[in-house]
Amino acid sequence: MVGKLVPTGVLARELGVDVRTLHRWVKAELLVPDLTTPGGHMRWNVERVRRELREQRRRDE
Repeated sequence: MVGKLVPTGVLARELGVDVRTLHRWVKAELLVPDLTTPGGHMRWNVERVRRELREQRRRDE
């Protein structure tokens, strides 16, 4: 089941990072949004992003 999708600002607050940081990560292909609206707004599953960031940190250690 897909969890609730939140806008970029909500994800940024949940992760404690700036919205611009998330945009940089997307541009660098470190993260991919779960959904991009026709207007270009990104939507995210917070738990999936947290899981991906944890996995990336483990690989970098």
